[in-house]
Parts: sequence; C-alpha cells; structure tokens
Amino acid sequence: MSWVEQNKMLYKHFEFSDFKEAFAFLQKVATLAEQHNHHPKIENEYNKVDLYLTTHDVGMITDKDTALAQDIDAL
Repeated sequence: MSWVEQNKMLYKHFEFSDFKEAFAFLQKVATLAEQHNHHPKIENEYNKVDLYLTTHDVGMITDKDTALAQDIDAL
C-alpha cells in the first residue's frame, strides 16, 4: 500500500508478524522523525501500525511530510 491523502494528512497502514516487529519498526520511525524534526501521529495495536503525516503549523501536507514518508518507505 502506498501513502494516501486523507483529511489533509498522508496516511499509511503497516502490518507485521507480531508486536515485537511492529515496535522495532516504530523505533526506526522515531529515529527518522527526530532526524527530520517532524513527528507523525502514530496508532499501534499489536502488529498493526497506522502513520499520519501533516505539517500542523500550516494545516496541510508539505515537503516535510513527503520527505519523511519517503524515508519511512526506505526502511
């Protein structure tokens, strides 16, 4: 699944084999978010992760969001 625009955010759903694998992915996302100084909304339930990217101070998707999405995809 690719990123989709949803309510002025980029959204993507991820599924993993178990919670441990999902959490390891989230740790990598956290590292990227810190590097970008741009932090996603994260929802996690067991092996499922939903990420939402938006630039809150302008209320829409910007280059910051697409750059972080590309780096997340590279994981």
